[in-house]
Amino acid sequence: MAVGAFRAVERSYFDLRWHLDPVAATQAGVPGYDDRYGRYSPDALRPSLAALKSLAAALEEATTDQLDDEIDRTALLNEARVTLRRFESERPQAKNPAFWLQHLLAGLHVLLCRHDRAPEEQARALVRRLEDVPPFLDDARATLVEPVRVFVETALRINEGGLLLVRAIPSALAPSPPAVYVTQLEAAVEQAAAALAAFQHDLERWLEAASEHIALGEDDFNFRLHYEHALRETAPELWRYGLHLREEVEADLVRRAARIDGTRSWGEVVDRLRGDHPPAGGLVDAYAQEMARARDFVAERGLAPIPDAPLDVVATPAFMRPVVPFAAYDSPGAYSSDRTGWFYVTVPDPKLPANVQERLLRDHCRYELAATALHEGYPGHHLHIVHAQQRPSDTRKNVWTPLTVEGWALYCEDMMGEEGFYRSEEERFFQRVHLLWRAVRILMDVGLHTRGMTFSQAVDYMVSHLHMDRTHAEAEVRRYCAEPAYQLCYAVGRRELLRLREDVRAARGAGFALRDFHDTVLRYGALPVSLMRWGLGLNDA
Repeated sequence: MAVGAFRAVERSYFDLRWHLDPVAATQAGVPGYDDRYGRYSPDALRPSLAALKSLAAALEEATTDQLDDEIDRTALLNEARVTLRRFESERPQAKNPAFWLQHLLAGLHVLLCRHDRAPEEQARALVRRLEDVPPFLDDARATLVEPVRVFVETALRINEGGLLLVRAIPSALAPSPPAVYVTQLEAAVEQAAAALAAFQHDLERWLEAASEHIALGEDDFNFRLHYEHALRETAPELWRYGLHLREEVEADLVRRAARIDGTRSWGEVVDRLRGDHPPAGGLVDAYAQEMARARDFVAERGLAPIPDAPLDVVATPAFMRPVVPFAAYDSPGAYSSDRTGWFYVTVPDPKLPANVQERLLRDHCRYELAATALHEGYPGHHLHIVHAQQRPSDTRKNVWTPLTVEGWALYCEDMMGEEGFYRSEEERFFQRVHLLWRAVRILMDVGLHTRGMTFSQAVDYMVSHLHMDRTHAEAEVRRYCAEPAYQLCYAVGRRELLRLREDVRAARGAGFALRDFHDTVLRYGALPVSLMRWGLGLNDA
């Protein structure tokens, strides 16, 4: 490849990215990729990875004449390195059947939920994707040569939900699919459902001989820290930080619990307060009210610019409930004409036994709604991601690290408290409970992937230190096993942004303003905090 200006190489990079992951293209609102899935067998990956290596070499040599371009070039080159390492060394395509199923279901979910396609276009894309399910799963069977037990167990649960989702597609299309596609859609649904049912048998067979090896390993873990998150620290240093933060927050919770109820431990206070939750019928409205309150609070105090993109709080559609057991945020696509973000709230099924419904409702404690609403909505994920998508740079629209995305949302939980958003001691108490949870995630992330921690040990730790329901803890740890170097990003990203704020305050002195700081962060999208430092001339701070 001829090496030229960075922005020309950038365009080639994203062309390849959408080819490698057409579901991501659909999610971003890029036309031309809705009719198929990606291919991740060795033969299919080989030419894509060779092209990616060529592009990485071109990025290393590409010319830039502005600091912002150089920052974006660094971020894009690092993403290329992480992607290559992921497929060549980590190899989720060979070890994790959920890698395949999540790609499959995301490709259907985004077509069902986005309102930026005409009905004919939506139905045609769903038919094509459904028809691609059987060959896609054939590739999965041939590629999954090293299945890991925890991942197979997770995939079994996802597959069950996937079957329900696929069979619900005709009824989920409102008011109904165009007549010309009705027969095709019905046939494609049956083919896809049969393929998923057959894949269920493969998963059950793999479970018998699956590996117990879940750890990524310290070298690959540190590679992610350095290139995905642009952190200088290594796993042992972050382990020590996690221990320190956990002890600090636990001590704070003891003090706060004593102010609420001096006769109980902080864990007992959590247990008592979680019994106070909205009824199932009022759950969506309760979240919607808190989202609106958070938005108004940010706007009235001028803490960050409110984007011209609505955020709808809705009950999780029936076809999504198997894959969204609690709640989930879904952003608009970077290039989509539909700028709506969605916050889905999964209301307990009234057919469930009363005690099960109550257990599920306890996860929606009244005193946790405020922190959840601002974290997911304003000024958290929705505000942040939509502003990133408005950047003129394709890199800043699309390249992100959870260190910044999750770190920003957790930073906002603190910042909104400083500005007076929480209305009671109980709400402030639960915000710190959330912070403890994120501190423990550092230890789980580093422990599982670099220190020999087992799945059972991690679950026990979550139950004992967070007073978490064991079923909930098991679901959490399954995710931690599959997403190395992600879970630590919440608390570590918060720390990095707090440090950046203090360094900017010191540099600007009397000229420091909180809104200006937030505008500055948002200008970088969700690039790593260290790249923001570079842009601000604070590299050595």
